[in-house]
Amino acid sequence: MLLRGGRWKTHLARFSRSFCNGYDSQISELNQEMKSVFGDTTAAAGPTPPKEMTSVFGDMAAPPPAPPKLNHVGEGGEAEMVDVSGKEETRRRASATCKVLLGREAFELVAANKVAKGDVLTVAKVAGIGGAKQTASLIPLCHVISLSHVDVDLGLCEEDFSVRVAAAAVAEGRTGVEMEAMTAAAVAALTVYDMCKAASKAIQITDLRLESKEGGKSGRWSR
Repeated sequence: MLLRGGRWKTHLARFSRSFCNGYDSQISELNQEMKSVFGDTTAAAGPTPPKEMTSVFGDMAAPPPAPPKLNHVGEGGEAEMVDVSGKEETRRRASATCKVLLGREAFELVAANKVAKGDVLTVAKVAGIGGAKQTASLIPLCHVISLSHVDVDLGLCEEDFSVRVAAAAVAEGRTGVEMEAMTAAAVAALTVYDMCKAASKAIQITDLRLESKEGGKSGRWSR
């Protein structure tokens, strides 16, 4: 029906009021729902997250945790040895691995025990054990530790013509033996290189890493 004169303005005004009232009602309901979930967002302190969110994400208003601190660096940035006198003595154990990529020619000589300097794997095993015992002499800020056990195992891997080195160190003390385990693995690998370097100068020592540690405040860790 065609509206004439001012009638169309009257109907338009009624429609606008009806539409706006319905829209405002929906907005009001939505705001009430938001307040029930997030609290009063107009408060000066800002919205308060519900307990469910805090339990999952933590207190978002709390300050961020302090960045990690290096053990052997003092307040002024100087190098220092860590004081472990207040720590409890516990059983400490750590393991580490690495590998020596020999190449085919050197690998076959080691496998056949035909290296001119002798039995590569046996000599490297003994060298690794000795290296663990000398860790404090090699790494300046390491503590002198009385080791109760050191084990070094070397195996041949024909797949990539390598020697796999695995080392473990154990002690009862106030500080960990991660460095002793890694030093044992590194010295054993270097010994393999030394005994085989006449056969190949392209030998590589790779993937030296800590595999696990036990004991102390931080407890157990494994890769």
